[in-house]
Amino acid sequence: MEAPSELRSAAADDEDIAITRRERDGGTVVVVDFGESVDARLDVLGDTAIVVAGDRQFEFEIAGEVDDLSVNDGMLTIRS
Repeated sequence: MEAPSELRSAAADDEDIAITRRERDGGTVVVVDFGESVDARLDVLGDTAIVVAGDRQFEFEIAGEVDDLSVNDGMLTIRS
């Protein structure tokens, strides 16, 4: 599983946004760090995730393989 294209594009345009991907326990963990001191919030409406990080908003479709989606300390975690 890769990070959603909307987040990959944002990371390519903004050096403060970092994306890491790890294989763990037979699954994948993708972490999106929106930068130092950025407060991030997550809302889920059906199959759509809405992440507000600072003054930016990102919307993306949640892939069927996603088991968990959460935000903690300004970082979005996607587990499959």
